[in-house]
Amino acid sequence: MKQQKTWVKDIVLFLSSQTFTLLGSSLVQYAMLWHVTLTTDSGSMLTLYIVFGFLPTFFLTPVAGVWADRYNRKQLIILSDGLIALVTLILAGVFFMGFGSIWLLFVMAAIRALGAGIQMPAIGAILPQIVPEESLTRINGINSSIQSVIAFVSPIISAGLLGVADIEWIFLIDVVTAVFAIAILLFLKIPSHKKAADVQQNSYFNDFMQGIGYIQHRAYLKVFFLFVSVLFLLIAPVAFLTPLQITRSYGEDLWRLSAIEIAFSTGMLIGGALIAVWGGFNNKTKTISFASLAMSFCTIALGALPAFWLYLTLFGIFGVAMPVFNTPATVLLQEKVEENYLGRVFGVMTMISTSMMPLGMIVFGPLADIIEIEWMLWGTGISIVVLAILFGRNRTLLKVGSDEGIS
Repeated sequence: MKQQKTWVKDIVLFLSSQTFTLLGSSLVQYAMLWHVTLTTDSGSMLTLYIVFGFLPTFFLTPVAGVWADRYNRKQLIILSDGLIALVTLILAGVFFMGFGSIWLLFVMAAIRALGAGIQMPAIGAILPQIVPEESLTRINGINSSIQSVIAFVSPIISAGLLGVADIEWIFLIDVVTAVFAIAILLFLKIPSHKKAADVQQNSYFNDFMQGIGYIQHRAYLKVFFLFVSVLFLLIAPVAFLTPLQITRSYGEDLWRLSAIEIAFSTGMLIGGALIAVWGGFNNKTKTISFASLAMSFCTIALGALPAFWLYLTLFGIFGVAMPVFNTPATVLLQEKVEENYLGRVFGVMTMISTSMMPLGMIVFGPLADIIEIEWMLWGTGISIVVLAILFGRNRTLLKVGSDEGIS
């Protein structure tokens, strides 16, 4: 077991580095999004920007998962941070020279998505190398709270900065925060895991297929990934269509759209703190099922179009449920998956988390112009209730979630 003073110092350094890089990235993401929105006033251009921002992550993560198992994970995180910082610095220079084409932002979004695709499996896999197993839930909860705080303050700070400075200056902020993050990581000593220290005998494709085979031969992983895939597909309407529902049903006031973002971010902050202190039920599967039921009931209630203050409250509760869902789901993988396969398993998880909601919008988006959004919220909410109950009663997952073993 890691000595407490050592791992506490290490995780403080790691989370500090991630806070710096995440803050800078969030500021740039909002600045770019709003710049595209205000400059083009085009839904098609905004859709293109979103596609450029998620497709590279989706396609890269299978390879990035293999990298996270083959190579030193700390070095991969530093490499991706450095890549994003370098490209951001180049883009800032181009904008300073007066060549601020909107298409450059699309290229920038794609390159940043590639960096995120490298980072996400490595970050998910590296935490068990730093933190003792019994503290993983608490540390993941704290990390979720940090992310929630950044999600809360980033749009406010970014809007304020855009009001007093050009977008290229915000790009430079991201470069500075990335340099700080890399500098902190350089002081963090994390030995390479066993597979990274060995001579690699397989091709990338064979390594990836071994990861798929690892998942296929473990019933709990197959059921877990199927559940997460369907869940993320079903929450697409509440994630993407509620702003449209608000403008149609409550009015087009911008403060209402800002209010739901604030309510959701506040809820996530509370949820992160809650799971860090509480830790969830003794069985992680029950905690995940409980959080899913909470999200389903909020989805159904949002379809009833309550008074707007109650609508905000429901969005806040939905936000609370997200870390209560995400943290035990992440810890379940960190605890049960063999260390040499963690990167590839988290690569699959990243593919699911970045693709299923956009895929859901291919179905639900056009439907929003044909049927009432409220009907979709009721239908998906009820479906999530059934899904959560089936998940919570699955014997294989209950056995794994209670730490009794793996089937």
